[in-house]
Amino acid sequence: MKNIRSLSPFSLMLLLTSFTMSISQSTMTTAYPILMKQFGIDAAAVQWVTSGFMVAMTLVMPVSPWLLDNLHMKKLLNLIIAVFLVGTAIAMVTPNFLGVVVGRLLEGVAVGALFPTYQSVIMENTPEERRGIAMGAVGLVMSSALAVGPIVSGIVLQFGTWRVLFAFFFIVLLVLSIFMQGQIENTHPMNKRNFDFLSSFLLIGFAGILYTVSILPAKGWSVGLAATLAVSVILLVIFVVRQLKQDNPFLDLRVFEHQGYLPAMLLTGMSYSGLITATVIMPLYFQKVFGLAPLWSGLLMIPAAAFLSYLNPKSGRLLGQIGLRPLVLIGSTMMLAGYLTLAIFGTKFLILAIAGAMLLEGGNAFIMMPAVTAASNALPKNLISHGTAIITTMRQLIGALSILIAGILIGFFHGDHSYGNSLNLTAAWFVLVPLTGYLLASRIKTTKE
Repeated sequence: MKNIRSLSPFSLMLLLTSFTMSISQSTMTTAYPILMKQFGIDAAAVQWVTSGFMVAMTLVMPVSPWLLDNLHMKKLLNLIIAVFLVGTAIAMVTPNFLGVVVGRLLEGVAVGALFPTYQSVIMENTPEERRGIAMGAVGLVMSSALAVGPIVSGIVLQFGTWRVLFAFFFIVLLVLSIFMQGQIENTHPMNKRNFDFLSSFLLIGFAGILYTVSILPAKGWSVGLAATLAVSVILLVIFVVRQLKQDNPFLDLRVFEHQGYLPAMLLTGMSYSGLITATVIMPLYFQKVFGLAPLWSGLLMIPAAAFLSYLNPKSGRLLGQIGLRPLVLIGSTMMLAGYLTLAIFGTKFLILAIAGAMLLEGGNAFIMMPAVTAASNALPKNLISHGTAIITTMRQLIGALSILIAGILIGFFHGDHSYGNSLNLTAAWFVLVPLTGYLLASRIKTTKE
């Protein structure tokens, strides 16, 4: 709590708004069976409630530096919140499933603009020596959403419909936006420039890749999907070449010229991979192996999320005391122990399966937000927004790729093994993730960040 109290009122309101949007992002999976029954759709179709959200979010994240440079903070935040409220209202009252998807797409646009924006603003307005503490508070709030999300959706859906779930977030966010008006500060310096429509179009490549890796487990490879991936990669190559040739690029890739940024960026993706993988495979352990109901499956994820929330502020303080490399080694070791615990004992003892999840998510606390802080500290202030946009975008892509790989491995091993053993073998292969953490740690300077 000390970390949170150290933030300004404006930063606190930003965190509360982001917290609300984060919960809304993770709660819809609970409503899948209800939506499938009401609209008569299959599992592949209902996935668009989440996949569409992620694609829209990833598409907008790289645009956040331009938004920060060209719109005053009050106008930008009110625009973001307005887009989210409109999307939520559409999803709440729509008579068909397409309206739900459209609403979620608009919510994804808003979240994609907000996440890199609020992290950049907090970083820019925090002295370098206190950024670790500030980002520890950010990690605390955002990881808490993992625990609160299933509880909120479970309670609301127990007593109301899925429309009430959207109404709940609409009311909460509307109230927050009203209270925020007096706290908003225009702290980011304006650097107005024309909107690069060609670069923004080329960003479709990010969405195309995310769409491919999101839909592949359900649909499998096809000529159309392969063509989508190929075109997306080509668009991104053109985007990169265009940015490198411009004097005032849409997304400044010169961040990679600064020593320490690249390994820190990769570390955020690596740690997020462990976090997102835990949220995918642990419910499978609880439901498929131990035969628990979905409600209990969600509740049993709370210890891991609570452990992550407990460690995040501590890792923020430790960053300024011992530097990034020791934290990465600690986090990677915890993640390695988590995967090994699941691989060996995941199907034998429920308590050890829970402990494995706690180690995976706890390890994330020592890597992701400290790495975000270290990446920002490696950049001059005018590049922080660009660096943050790249980090948040790559984190989403790496997370989606991790889910895809986990699904492929589980399916592959299930051909010759029981479902439980296939989960164990998948966890065993994922030890490669924390091992990359050790490799990246060797690229980090030993001096304090």
